[in-house]
Amino acid sequence: MDQVKYTGELVHTEDMGSRSLSKETVKKLIHHSHEAKKQAYCPYSKFRVGAALLTVDNCLFTGCNVENACYNLGVCAERNAISKAVSEGYTAFKAIAIASDLSDQFISPCGGCRQFMREFGSSWDVYLSKPDGTYTKMSVNQLLPVSFGPEDLDMKKALDIPNEY
Repeated sequence: MDQVKYTGELVHTEDMGSRSLSKETVKKLIHHSHEAKKQAYCPYSKFRVGAALLTVDNCLFTGCNVENACYNLGVCAERNAISKAVSEGYTAFKAIAIASDLSDQFISPCGGCRQFMREFGSSWDVYLSKPDGTYTKMSVNQLLPVSFGPEDLDMKKALDIPNEY
């Protein structure tokens, strides 16, 4: 099983049940994202990305980018970590940390990853980091304002168009 329950090593007691993480927990989450980056399979772009995802149940899932010769079939680190969590039954998240080798700017998720994160809520935290461990914190909502999510599918529509397919 790729998922690990962190009760003492990563998550501090003040973080239990809280969406606000301690600085020590954030530091460890970012560390795990940098460790995940080491597994990246990126023979084409040479752009390594790692992600560490913390569930509301304090389970950690990591992911890295996996490229493919058919470029559009590659998978980003963020989507990889989230998919691993979902495949194990976790769909509520506290935070994700993202790491790359960029030293002059914080790594930012691509538009597809932002929408993928949004599927699981807009108020959880995203830590954008640099190799030296510095980071900036944003919410999914800040990364993807005025977003479209699952709840929008239930909204009243102007016309009730029958699906004839």
